[in-house]
Amino acid sequence: MNKRIKVCDREFGIYISAEAIDQAVSRVAQSLNTDLKGKTPLFLVVLNGAFMFASDLLKKIELENNISFVKLSSYSGTRSSQVVSELIGLTEVVKGRTVVILEDIIDTGLTMKRMLEILNQQEAAEVKIATLVFKPGAFTADYKIDYIGLEIPNDFILGYGLDYDGFGRNLPDIYKIIE
Repeated sequence: MNKRIKVCDREFGIYISAEAIDQAVSRVAQSLNTDLKGKTPLFLVVLNGAFMFASDLLKKIELENNISFVKLSSYSGTRSSQVVSELIGLTEVVKGRTVVILEDIIDTGLTMKRMLEILNQQEAAEVKIATLVFKPGAFTADYKIDYIGLEIPNDFILGYGLDYDGFGRNLPDIYKIIE
């Protein structure tokens, strides 16, 4: 495991190990299995970043379920653009369903707020939010996050699905930018 890496023009240092990530994913899966027992949820994976979290999490889910994908974006480089673009929209019927949104990271909460609006308009019966990483110091929204794998300060991170200008998603560990 490299302690420091360079991605594009920035230096990053190891922040959260693959082992710690796996433990967090297991905790979230266990909670979902318990809380949603007897239900058939639709897991809605927010691309691109949540693909690794979703893949590992869903292997640990013991419930009958469906899986679908949406692609929303609000980032450019290391900063939120504050504008959410819907690049691939919701194609599943969610009316009357329990939906679990799987997200890689929630910081300002803007992207998730848009997703909640979409699901509310389409009359989902119940919506749960599961995120691998939460930045409470950056969060400006007013909704509940039901399942949080890891809470971190407002640092820019990459790896395990998280990227810097499209790079670094494939790393098994999470790295923090070195200013």
